[in-house]
Amino acid sequence: MSSLTIGSQKPKRSTYTWLFFLLPSVAIMLVFFIYPILLTFFYSFTNLALTGEAARELKFVGLDNYARMFQDPTVKVSIWNTLVFLIGSAVIGQQVLGFLIALLMKQRNRTFRRVIGTIVLAGWVTPEIVCALCLYSFFGDDGTLNAIITSFGFSEVTWLFTVPMLTVILANIWHGTAFSMMVFQAALDDVPSEIEEAAVVDGASKWKIFTSIIIPYIKGSITTNAMLVTLQTLGVFGLIYAMTGGGPGNSTMTLPIFMYNQAFVNYQLGYGTAISLLLLLIGIVLSLLYIRSMKE
Repeated sequence: MSSLTIGSQKPKRSTYTWLFFLLPSVAIMLVFFIYPILLTFFYSFTNLALTGEAARELKFVGLDNYARMFQDPTVKVSIWNTLVFLIGSAVIGQQVLGFLIALLMKQRNRTFRRVIGTIVLAGWVTPEIVCALCLYSFFGDDGTLNAIITSFGFSEVTWLFTVPMLTVILANIWHGTAFSMMVFQAALDDVPSEIEEAAVVDGASKWKIFTSIIIPYIKGSITTNAMLVTLQTLGVFGLIYAMTGGGPGNSTMTLPIFMYNQAFVNYQLGYGTAISLLLLLIGIVLSLLYIRSMKE
């Protein structure tokens, strides 16, 4: 009896043992995530610079950087361009095209899915700077697109100067659509075929099945994908910078490019960090909106 009692006793463990195993991950979060954010927040209230008198002595300037930011007309243009780029290439472009491709591949044979999937994935696995150079060559004055339209007797178009925002939107759609396609493909494959078959037997049209069964069933995937793609697109820098550099003029000047120009071209790091916090704030607001829509 005593041996059973002794054998059934569990060894006592310290209530703080779990903290020991969490310390490495907490330390990494503090050093590589929390500390840089706090440092960025602090520098946004200073005159930090890489050249000039401000580089010799760091001074606390309060809200001067933020006052300057909201008085800068280029900031307003950058915010507008960022929203246009987000809506055009992420919310509408990648979402809609990715969903249409996934819907096209639904219940197709394995060969068809492999061929289409490989073609779409080619743009996603290609590095961003390589995608930018490919699309620059495509839309350039002597590029592929002009070669095609001139072969039909039309005159050349300076795409990168006439419609620069459209070119970078199409480039980002080509680069990122594969992610949305894979998300929607997995979601559509999870829709029970029995429900669709029962709806067909009951006389439901394809449109009715699409709007009343498929869309409600995958609405969680739609919202989640929209949030991920939006946040990813919000920070796109290399694609636009390599294709247009934010120009011509400020026609493709988004917040990441404007932040880079202020911090590393004009060497005004304090002002650049203030712009980065504005970009962070926009990302937080969009995330909260998506999370709220998911709860609803």
